[in-house]
Amino acid sequence: MKKRTFMQAAVLAATSLAWGSHALAQDFPPKKPITMVVGFAAGGAADAAARLIAKKLGDNIGQSVVVENKGGAGGNIAHGQVANGPADGSVILFGSIGPLTIAPHLMKLNYDPFKDLAPLSGGVNFPNVLVVHKGAGVKSLQEFVALAKKEPGKVDFASTGAGSASHLAGEMFNQRAGVEMVHVPYKGGAPALQDLLGERVTSYFAAPPTAMPHVQVGKLVPLATTGLTRPAYLPDIPTVAEAGYPGFEALNWYAFVGPSKMPEAIQQRWNEELVKALHDPEVQKALQDHGLTPQPSTRQELAEFIQKEYVQWGEVVKQGNLQGN
Repeated sequence: MKKRTFMQAAVLAATSLAWGSHALAQDFPPKKPITMVVGFAAGGAADAAARLIAKKLGDNIGQSVVVENKGGAGGNIAHGQVANGPADGSVILFGSIGPLTIAPHLMKLNYDPFKDLAPLSGGVNFPNVLVVHKGAGVKSLQEFVALAKKEPGKVDFASTGAGSASHLAGEMFNQRAGVEMVHVPYKGGAPALQDLLGERVTSYFAAPPTAMPHVQVGKLVPLATTGLTRPAYLPDIPTVAEAGYPGFEALNWYAFVGPSKMPEAIQQRWNEELVKALHDPEVQKALQDHGLTPQPSTRQELAEFIQKEYVQWGEVVKQGNLQGN
């Protein structure tokens, strides 16, 4: 009798749990405005990709997904905001390599990327392209290195913020080339590019979406890309590895994360919708036209990828004795 009662209770509990999970999943999308936070200013690579994906998400779920630009501290402010924000699924973050895997090695943060943020899906990846303004007077990576060695401390490089991919690409290049470029952090790709075009900073390991239009009209000079292979949109520009620094690779990437307290069922629903949007042929073409490679993934795959990147960039920071600035 007791055994039957126990079994009945177990069945009832399992049924209640199933219905509870079902009801929870039915709360997607949340019955309130949905926000996709981007840690950089409008006009940069992250913003361009986020807006493309947000539009498709909105079309698919039947509810607008508003992009909120929250620049500052290389994206760390936005990551802290989302980590400590609403966990009902109404806010997700287009997270980036810097705040998720680099900044934790450089500075004290008000969030832990592994404890306070939950991986939802990979987003996009791409190599950066080292560009200089026309006034720099160099047309190749070799000439650029010669200039930097001739005037130590006078050649500088912009970044989207301390601890960002563009920052670490520049620091890694300093180490490999034996130069002393000065780091100049900005609050995103757009302001960094503006000062580069105004010749107020010498160089920038820029994202293709922001740099290419200015390269095409001759305002910026591309010297090298940071992947191991040449991207299709810059077939005549060598990689840093090809130009004399074998093995040099510094890919940039963005991925979707949310508050770790977001219910499991909602996390999974976001994964499904994000993967669906990133697999859409029109979205893929639009991203690729911007020089971005879609990188949809499972939540577990993203968690493992972030851990791998965290270890890799930690070694670069340690070897260079780098500190946040």
